[in-house]
Amino acid sequence: MLFTGLAYAMGGKGEGAGSGLTGLIPLLLMFVVFYFILIRPQQKTARKHQDFVKNLKMGDRVVTSGGLHGTVTGLTDTTVTLEIADKVKVKVTRSAIGGSSQEAAAPETRTG
Repeated sequence: MLFTGLAYAMGGKGEGAGSGLTGLIPLLLMFVVFYFILIRPQQKTARKHQDFVKNLKMGDRVVTSGGLHGTVTGLTDTTVTLEIADKVKVKVTRSAIGGSSQEAAAPETRTG
């Protein structure tokens, strides 16, 4: 009789081990959903930006993260020289390059 009371106190009909696993399934599902909706697209965008910055070449028209539009006139491993007006050049770090000028101008041409 002592053992049956102890068994009921521990969870009754042997549900102790199964309830821990079923409590973990919703957490795993939430992680999978967050991965495919948030994490994976962000990693893909970051990888695309890194490839763009790595493959910059002279004459490319770019926009910095600060909003300066310019043409690439010089490149080193860590800096990019941009001509933002006639005979006006600035040096920025490669990480400050936000994207190409064509991509930045595309949303402005939409009507609607």
